Amino acid sequence: MVDIARQAAINPASARHAAATHALVPLNSIEPGQWRALAQRAIEPNGYYLPGWELAVSATARGRTSASALPACDGSSARLIGLMPVISLWRAWKIPLPALVSAHPYGTLCSPLIDRDAPIEAATRLLRQAREAGAHALVLTDVALDGAAMNSLKQALDRDGLKPRILSSYIRAGLDATQDGETLLHDALGAKKLKELRRQRHRLEEHGPVAFDVARKPDEIRPALETFLQLEASGWKGKRGTALIQHAGDATFIRRAVPALAETAQCEIITMRAGTTPVAAGIVLRHQDRAFFFKLGIDERFAKYSPGVQLTLDLTRHLCADPTIASADSTASADHPMINPIWRGRFAIGDVLIPLRRNDPIVALIHGALTGLNAAHDAARRVVHLIRK
Repeated sequence: MVDIARQAAINPASARHAAATHALVPLNSIEPGQWRALAQRAIEPNGYYLPGWELAVSATARGRTSASALPACDGSSARLIGLMPVISLWRAWKIPLPALVSAHPYGTLCSPLIDRDAPIEAATRLLRQAREAGAHALVLTDVALDGAAMNSLKQALDRDGLKPRILSSYIRAGLDATQDGETLLHDALGAKKLKELRRQRHRLEEHGPVAFDVARKPDEIRPALETFLQLEASGWKGKRGTALIQHAGDATFIRRAVPALAETAQCEIITMRAGTTPVAAGIVLRHQDRAFFFKLGIDERFAKYSPGVQLTLDLTRHLCADPTIASADSTASADHPMINPIWRGRFAIGDVLIPLRRNDPIVALIHGALTGLNAAHDAARRVVHLIRK
């Protein structure tokens, strides 16, 4: 099988092909109003699977275009109660086996949208759709292992005598935004570190009054986004060629996604300035009562003043003072040296293999292939780490 979306190898009969085509549809065929309504009812927030974001990713983002979707609809009303953006295992990692993989939405969270009013039915129907699409397994990447979406899928699997298999996992930093911001920062960093950061901030003020701005409205957020893009490209990401603005598809995606989410108050751009000079900026998504810290860009000419840390301190205060936000996901890597000391909440993120049939030998092949791939990636990361040291 080269691409599960073709269905050639796993659904050769015309009737089964028709069922598979109905089970797996182009992501952009999902009715946006239904998608937005499901996002409002989602049992677990995921800002990266909001329609304004994920449709922009699938339209132009480098290596992430043309995603498909597994939709789950209520049997009586045809209301959308579950949505899982996916691609084939072949497209994800060039493994020619019949499985579907989470479509990666640029942010490191792929927990599917599951209706809180019917979580087990939604999860069951998503699994059924995957089977009807011809898949023998689902591979969910970067999901919250103890999150409500994963728990719903576990319960649906348990009814069929199936169990998910964790392929890899790590602990990620998060923020409990229900606390007082100053108390939280003092407990996390201690008086000595905060004193040093205040000293750096006073030194930064020699370049002009330091201000923290939040752009929310579409007419505010467009120029703020351009500021962020220039800052990101001016630093190490630009040197490595990974800044968003350096690739036409990525630049088009972010310029479409950010204003689209701003229209529904689900995105903001935070900027720190010294006088008129922007020294740091970040993109923050919002979904229900959770924020998602997508990316950070800094002017490295001001690196000795820790502009990224200074911006994150102000973001922490900003989120803790907002009664509509209960938590924030750093969406950062494990042991992130900047965010981990500041945001001391922790939760598990991982990649999960979900078998769709009992005692299926093909699942064992898929598991073995993915285990080998993870081992190869780990070895490559170690080599890169040694080279960069």
